[in-house]
Amino acid sequence: MSHDDLRRLPLRFRGRSVAWVAPLLLLVLITLVDLNTTERFRIISWIVLVPGIAAAICSVWTTAAFAVVSLVMYVVMDSAWPSEYQAGLPDFVLVALGGALATLACAIRLRTERRMLHMRDIAETTRRTVLRPLPQGWAGLENAAVYLAADVDARVGGDFYDIQPGPHGIRVLVGDVQGKGLGAVATAASLLGTFREAAFHETELATVAARLETRMVRHRLHTAYVGGEDGDRFATAVLLGFPLDLPGEVEVVNFGHEPPLAVGRCGVRQLPPGDGLPLGLGDLTDSLPPTRRVRVADGETLLLVTDGVTEARDGNGEFYPLEEDVARALAADPRMVEPWRLVAMVRDGTLRHSGGRLADDTTVFAVRRTPGEAPVGGRLPS
Repeated sequence: MSHDDLRRLPLRFRGRSVAWVAPLLLLVLITLVDLNTTERFRIISWIVLVPGIAAAICSVWTTAAFAVVSLVMYVVMDSAWPSEYQAGLPDFVLVALGGALATLACAIRLRTERRMLHMRDIAETTRRTVLRPLPQGWAGLENAAVYLAADVDARVGGDFYDIQPGPHGIRVLVGDVQGKGLGAVATAASLLGTFREAAFHETELATVAARLETRMVRHRLHTAYVGGEDGDRFATAVLLGFPLDLPGEVEVVNFGHEPPLAVGRCGVRQLPPGDGLPLGLGDLTDSLPPTRRVRVADGETLLLVTDGVTEARDGNGEFYPLEEDVARALAADPRMVEPWRLVAMVRDGTLRHSGGRLADDTTVFAVRRTPGEAPVGGRLPS
């Protein structure tokens, strides 16, 4: 983040910084109290607090100015008293040294803030690279998504999602990499890269699933070979296929993930559960999850979430009742089938249930076919 961004931090009024008001009021208060009390209550040396307060909220030059003003005020106020009541040289040294240290502390604070804001910029760029923005109606699908990182400062984690149109249909991927940190982000980026290529070129959804499994194994082996700590990492995921010639059906391959919910005007139903192993563990059974075809009613929305939603707990340790909450909201407002409304409701419900304390990265993703949309010649832009 640039210096201009730093200037847009709080303590501003009508575009101008008012951070200097607090230390100025403290300076005036200490001066007035010292003037209006007896020699038994000399507090002029407390003026050392003024540059200390400025160091926490002001710029370096403002802090330095308060340090100088405080020292001058100390000399003026202390000299106004008879010599036997003056605080003298020791407190003068205290105020001077306190001002110098406050200025140094302010410089260190601002440098740390710039570094932190720069790291946030990097995290935001990484997030947008991994989770690229999806336009509304992209590839003939209405979509809405929200991603909440459990680590608020990092703003990025191991959840991933994407839509990839192609000549063989529209493919959707939602998943959750086991673990946290940069290793999980790298794994998610690797899987998404493979998905974007395979989903466009491969005819069968099962082949796309096989490519994802191979990528996960290769990524894990490579990471372990170069000395990483991700040798046992895996990922749960749901792979959806929307065939171009079958608007009433969707193909589902579930790699041990929470099954999607179909939300329509007739209610909420759960799609077939994930009976396959997560990505990266296929060698345990030498097989991949089956590709299932599911009927989807016109206007029905598919809701996919990661375990940040399903494993959100309240103060009593109770899990968030996702399906029941969605059904209740749908009964109260039939418009809840719209993806953006559905995603917002689940996001708010999860945060409310958990008291805003997310134990894991949280992704809520909703998608449905856009009525009347059809790709020209069966081919969509990549």
